[in-house]
Amino acid sequence: MKIKLSFNTTSNYIYLTLSLIFTFWLITLFEIYSIASNGIEVEVATTLAYKLINDFWTGLIIGLLLLPLYVAFLFIKKPYNDIAIKILFCVIIIGQFALVKYSLTTLINLGADILGYSMGDMYTTVTASESLSYLYFFPFILFPVLYLGINLGVNTVLMSDPNERKIYIISGLAILTLGSLKFIIPEVSNAPYQNKLSFFTADIIRFQNDKNLTNSASLFYKKDYPLVQSFKSSEDVLSPFFEIHEEKPNIVMIIVEGLGSEFTGKNAYRGFTPYLDSLIPKSLYWENFVSNAGRTFGALPSLIGSLPYGEKGFLELTPLPSHVSLISVLKANDYTTSYYSGDESSFDRKINFLEYNGIDNVIDINKFGPGYVKTKENSGGFSWGYPDAEIFRKTLSEIVGKKEPRLDIIMTLTNHEPFDFPSKNAYLKKVDSIVNSNKNLGASASEIKAYKDIFACLLYTDNSIKNFMESYAKRPEFKNTIFIITGDHRLIPIPQRDKLSRFHVPFFIYSPMLKKPETFKSVSSHWDVTPSLLSFLMNNYKFNKMEKTAWMSQGLDTTKQFRNMHHIPLMRYKGSINDYIYKDYLYSDGELFKINSNFNISKIEDAAVLKTVTDSLQEFKRLNAYLTQKNKIIPNSLNIYTQPAFEFSAKELVVIKKLTKDLNFDETFLLAREFAFNKEREKARLLCNYILNELPNYGDVRTLKARTLAWDGDYKNAESELLNVVKRTPFYNDSYLALMDVYWWSGQNEKGIAIAKKAMKNDVKTPELALKLAQAYKRTNNISKSNKIIDSIIKKYPKNDDFLNFKKSLKE
Repeated sequence: MKIKLSFNTTSNYIYLTLSLIFTFWLITLFEIYSIASNGIEVEVATTLAYKLINDFWTGLIIGLLLLPLYVAFLFIKKPYNDIAIKILFCVIIIGQFALVKYSLTTLINLGADILGYSMGDMYTTVTASESLSYLYFFPFILFPVLYLGINLGVNTVLMSDPNERKIYIISGLAILTLGSLKFIIPEVSNAPYQNKLSFFTADIIRFQNDKNLTNSASLFYKKDYPLVQSFKSSEDVLSPFFEIHEEKPNIVMIIVEGLGSEFTGKNAYRGFTPYLDSLIPKSLYWENFVSNAGRTFGALPSLIGSLPYGEKGFLELTPLPSHVSLISVLKANDYTTSYYSGDESSFDRKINFLEYNGIDNVIDINKFGPGYVKTKENSGGFSWGYPDAEIFRKTLSEIVGKKEPRLDIIMTLTNHEPFDFPSKNAYLKKVDSIVNSNKNLGASASEIKAYKDIFACLLYTDNSIKNFMESYAKRPEFKNTIFIITGDHRLIPIPQRDKLSRFHVPFFIYSPMLKKPETFKSVSSHWDVTPSLLSFLMNNYKFNKMEKTAWMSQGLDTTKQFRNMHHIPLMRYKGSINDYIYKDYLYSDGELFKINSNFNISKIEDAAVLKTVTDSLQEFKRLNAYLTQKNKIIPNSLNIYTQPAFEFSAKELVVIKKLTKDLNFDETFLLAREFAFNKEREKARLLCNYILNELPNYGDVRTLKARTLAWDGDYKNAESELLNVVKRTPFYNDSYLALMDVYWWSGQNEKGIAIAKKAMKNDVKTPELALKLAQAYKRTNNISKSNKIIDSIIKKYPKNDDFLNFKKSLKE
């Protein structure tokens, strides 16, 4: 079939593309209205004009790119071309609206960071920020319907007078006019004004280009292990500020979710962290301090290990490259090491990093138990976990009796979407009181009102820290404890002052051991904390000295005047290293800014400096890739602190790859269970090990592995695995039931009784557990206790045959 391309054959496609552009404009109007209605200050006219220009160009480019597909359909069967393009454009519109919704929630455009999160992590993040309901999904249907309606209208109007020449002239003038504006006004291309789909696509292409430039096959370095240096390279800058005691000091590190410097001291959003503000004149305080990442995933490896990023964040590397950290070094020097949080430690793979470094105790959402109150679930049934006051209360209860010296790492949670916590109404009233009484606030009353939940949350978190510190001050070890407080990054929903503010966080070192407080204007980052702490500790206390180190930076700068002696690449989100602090310059998304002594930035044009900075950033990207892809952070011969992560043999990897093709971890678990029940237990355990290597807290998987070991008569290792489950998830009942079986089969009835009592103490009260305990008492000839327990169960379940038959057996 011959088809001649002409206006008649392509006019429908032109109208479809025009309708797409009009729909993009409607979505933009919705976006600007939503921003303004949320109280966010926005220059409506400028924003609208710039966004409409970018929407036009995005729609035009999409139309040009998909034109060959439309033409191809002409050769198949004519009606299919319109239908196929309409469906495709509807999908594009849904994608555009979804990206706008994401931006309205986070105030940033979604880009390559989507590649750094699993589907489970993304679902967790979205459901934490949004309550999913039928109404939530209504616009996802509305805008495609509007698109089809607009197309019908365009067809009706233009087809009634199909003046080919007129349409071409109007289209040409629009392209010329809007194209000229895009190139004449550089600000049009700034990220806030970009079409969301355009930004999303461009950022993923940029990420892939960066990835190709740092391909493992082409990576080499003049020094095999570029980071390895003498321990003396990190100067001990903290000693002059401290009284040195004979005992090693306890270290308490508090990493505050979302705490940006704009919310502390005399900065823009001051007034809502009164306790932290009161610590500034009592502490070593860095005014111009930065987090190395724009989200929480970067906090632990940067603060605790001064480690590179890898492709999508250090925690995402599998297996983790050989490295040491504050945890592993202090543990090797007799410290008890603990991590406390209120959420799931497996999120962002934090647990993998902590366990690689040999952490002694991990207290997360699984270990709070009765007596602690979770943040209430949203309408979608999601809760991040336990709020900050409960995290600190749990920490205080857990440190009782723990051997000193201690390293206690506490990560707060509440200062994050959905900004909900107990006694919220009381804190909302406190916000009103502060607004009405404090005339020194940096933000306007209308802005505070627009983000009232967040300012209430800041007050709650600040008060939670205050209560913790005051309680800790009553403990005998307080006088020999060093407290480190910082933010993981600046919270996202409140608009950021500039491109630097997302990383600008406060940094406190507070201790009764301080000789004098001091405030520094010099620039440092999370990368500098562990090098300086270890240098201080090893130079002043009885430590096994490190001969060599492998840090990404050399330590804190304690110069009072403003300066930056560090080169600080910043990973804004997983997959993006496109921000860079070089001396007193900030490079961000191809633009160059000058940083002043107040840590404000102003855009400058300097081609020579821009080239120097971009060359330096590219060199870092090569180094980052080399270190992580080639496992070249520190040689195993120097790493006496940690054990390499478990590795599978080549043969095992082939089997795993074959068995797990297209399966997620839950589906792999079901397959492992099937193998176990079919007596293919080696395969079952291999799959269990594969899952546990990635998700060590997956209790069902570890329990299944233990059961297969017990079925094979390996009671010792079965017991070890199940005790591991109990330690990780002490309120999970199946591990206790499995342990009772192991102790029964191995004739260890006294252990069975002890573990059942522990389960009941942890509020695990299933009738099956009580039956197993009664059976254990019978096997130890304690018939009276066995009778007492079975009678209490039968009272609740009088018709259960298993319970009745066991009761009968006690009389025989």
